Amino acid sequence: MDTALGRITMYRLTLMVLAVLATYSLVLELLGWLTFGFPEMAAHLVICLGATYAANKVMAALFRVPPHPESSLITGLLLYFLFWPSFRPLDLAGTLLACVLASLSKYVLAWRGRHIFNPAAAGAFLAGLTGLNIATWWAATPAMLIVVVPGVLLVLYRMGKLRMAGVFLAMAAGIITVELLGAGMSAGQAMWQALAQRPLLFFVGFMLTEPLTLPPRRWQQLALAAVVGAIFAVPYNLGFVANSPELALLVGNIVAFLVGQRGSVDLAFVGAESLTATTREFSFRPSRPVRFQPGQYLEVDLPHARSDGKGRRRVFSLAGSPREPLIRFAVRTSEPVSAAKGVLLALKPGDRLRATTVGGDFLLPRDTAKPVLLIAAGIGITPFMSYLRSGELQRRDALLIVLARNQHEVPFADELRRAHNAGVRTIIRATGGLRADSSIDNSAGDDVAGNDAARDAVDQSGAAVSTPSGQGSPGWLDAAGLADLVPEINDREVYISGSPSSVASLRAAARQAGARRVHTDSFAGY
Repeated sequence: MDTALGRITMYRLTLMVLAVLATYSLVLELLGWLTFGFPEMAAHLVICLGATYAANKVMAALFRVPPHPESSLITGLLLYFLFWPSFRPLDLAGTLLACVLASLSKYVLAWRGRHIFNPAAAGAFLAGLTGLNIATWWAATPAMLIVVVPGVLLVLYRMGKLRMAGVFLAMAAGIITVELLGAGMSAGQAMWQALAQRPLLFFVGFMLTEPLTLPPRRWQQLALAAVVGAIFAVPYNLGFVANSPELALLVGNIVAFLVGQRGSVDLAFVGAESLTATTREFSFRPSRPVRFQPGQYLEVDLPHARSDGKGRRRVFSLAGSPREPLIRFAVRTSEPVSAAKGVLLALKPGDRLRATTVGGDFLLPRDTAKPVLLIAAGIGITPFMSYLRSGELQRRDALLIVLARNQHEVPFADELRRAHNAGVRTIIRATGGLRADSSIDNSAGDDVAGNDAARDAVDQSGAAVSTPSGQGSPGWLDAAGLADLVPEINDREVYISGSPSSVASLRAAARQAGARRVHTDSFAGY
């Protein structure tokens, strides 16, 4: 599942799941399980999608920025589930207004080109203040649960936000359940109503965990989930506003912005360097300093005219040091090349891109005395290069294992060799296998040995030592092989970076080999 989901960007997955939910709701109406009326629902869906798409195009033209069609369609689908389908003129006017205001909020209620508030929540809240229409969150219907639950779980799993969702649900459902118990309901009835007839699941799956309005660190996100859960569930009425899901989310958005939200940064392309035949490192000069910690990622908007279904926004693990003036990241460039990567490959010096956020918790322990084991599968070496270039590995007991398809596909090979010779223990392991008489190409920086004689030759040269696994998968290393390479693995904190499938298999191998704490470089990739 990690491999399959890894091929779909977060925007596209969310759009697909919401589209399935919308289709399912229409089927429920035809079956008589909903009572809105099929013409009303169909018209409501067309209005929400059409209005947000058109408004987004107009706003993008007015503000002279590239439009993001997928984002506008997601907003339209969210508003479809927030407002009651109706042909009443005031209801229609309120829905249209919410669609326009949601699109407008992305450009007006923004800081350095990045919106502060969840657009659907902002549009719904502002439209409600006019009295034309009020969000009812009708997606919280028991009949919808059979599709809402797996859809929400899929999105949360892909984003790595299951823990955050758990904190929110524990807080919000707990408060609601206690309130209903006090009203005389049984525990089962109270829990059922909290989860099936309140919009908790829809809210946390598609709105609270929206990446663009979250703080950058995991502990901040968990704290935010608890705060929003309490605001969501505790009843209050201030006269001009009362508690509502959209208001709870907007308050949470403000908190997230204040504790660390970063605005967009223009990146001027400086140049690219070939690392191997299938990987390149790209360098950019930011319009203002970009604050990040080694191991974090950068989200970049890569507009392209012809969509390939993978979206425009991509995340890249930063490969440079926070003290450097340039922003650097590396990517695989082997065929087939996505449309977004095609944008990168077509860049000329001086061309500009926009970085939208920095985030991630793939950070080394604060205690530099704690031994660490770093395992990189292919281009997963990039966050570890940030550790290396910032000096983090030089002042720790660190062991770096780099896995590659063959000895010629090791990114940053020369730099890794220099680091190894300077005291950073490095093992490079080619999984394609070598003949017993294979020679060692020290000039290429590939430290691979096929037999004992070759291993001795590498030892004498001062290079790192490894043997090929003989398996064809680029990130493959089983528990026995890992325990053999690192007998003291239970004393080290383990960090694993690579493709979703490589990370999943290596994490399992590390656990079986005795690792107690395993951190993985998992990012949304939306």
